[in-house]
Amino acid sequence: MDDFAPSITIRDKYGPAMEIKDQAAADAYFERCVRHSMSHGRTRAEAEKVERENLGYYAGYYDDETRVRVEALFACAHPVFGKAAEHTPTAEEALCAGVRMATEKKPSQ
Repeated sequence: MDDFAPSITIRDKYGPAMEIKDQAAADAYFERCVRHSMSHGRTRAEAEKVERENLGYYAGYYDDETRVRVEALFACAHPVFGKAAEHTPTAEEALCAGVRMATEKKPSQ
């Protein structure tokens, strides 16, 4: 498997992961994601954390079946809503979470 281009888009990086159905393929794909993240200056631990959060977040744009499968294969969860098997947010909850996150004061402000 080739490495990702340094400036790959989010869709090109995480979209293929949403189609993976077996653990060996998921493990290999996750390793590619981690190597790519590390190439941007992260430690392995940081890269694994970032990639799990990104995969969980990206899976949130898909149906519940895909989200549950991706979360199981990549040992991840949506960083805001948690595991799909435990909670699927309503449209109102998702909107409120987005508004809340957009309006929260950041530590550097």
